[in-house]
Amino acid sequence: MVARMSQPSFLSRVLKFIRFSHTVFALPFALGSMLVAAHGLPNLRTILLILLAMVFARTAAMAFNRVADWEIDKANPRTAERHRLVSKPVAIGLVIAPAAAFVFTCWFINRVCFALSPVALGIVFFYSLTKRFTSFTQFFIGLALAVAPVGAWLAVHGQLGWPPVFLAAGVLCWVAGFDLIYAIQDYDFDRKRGLGSMVVRYGVPQSLRLAQIMHAALFLCLVAFGVSARLGPIYHASLVLVLGALFYEHRAAARLDVAGINRAFFQSNAFVSLVFVLATALDVMSNA
Repeated sequence: MVARMSQPSFLSRVLKFIRFSHTVFALPFALGSMLVAAHGLPNLRTILLILLAMVFARTAAMAFNRVADWEIDKANPRTAERHRLVSKPVAIGLVIAPAAAFVFTCWFINRVCFALSPVALGIVFFYSLTKRFTSFTQFFIGLALAVAPVGAWLAVHGQLGWPPVFLAAGVLCWVAGFDLIYAIQDYDFDRKRGLGSMVVRYGVPQSLRLAQIMHAALFLCLVAFGVSARLGPIYHASLVLVLGALFYEHRAAARLDVAGINRAFFQSNAFVSLVFVLATALDVMSNA
């Protein structure tokens, strides 16, 4: 009885399966884009629909990744436990139901978001297949997360502008950079299995340098976003904190310590996204 009660619940296993805690990475950039587009807080209905769309799209994308990589993950010591969290039919259900819910939610947002919802799903699903035919998988996962700020802007405005374009480019570079660092853990496995990765293609030292270049590009994109969105000193001063967090992440990566990489990966990137949304909110609200 005690052993049975100590088993994690179905919900906790699902949340772990889709790495729900990593929602903290992309969601703040979507919220920041939303705040700038609305020049403050939009109505509660729009906020809730954006949050629902984000959760549904990310859940479907992560579950699709798990289904697509089911056999690969079983063979990788780092990810071997994933397929034991839920059954494959449940995982497939976690793709279909949230994907349908995402499209349905977009229908309530506006015509543009509804029309583009299949495109958004195609982009976030496509990343999971890229390791089979290209080494530039890090750019495709970056593209998948870059959809978030563009979608949030369209949910408010209904048409594109320069701020979400700069922010999407920044998110792409940010994610590509930190995934280059994260992928170091799978370097030997991916190389032996013939899986595409920039780390496999260029090696660990060169990949770390590429990650630094990507994060430098992120910084420039965040500056461009602030200028194009006419944000003030609060936002631009916060970029110093972003630089500090990225510096911490790259120092940890340079030691090639797996535990340190994992810790820096979550802490520094969560810090970057939270600083971004808080600074954007403070700046927008102070000028509203």
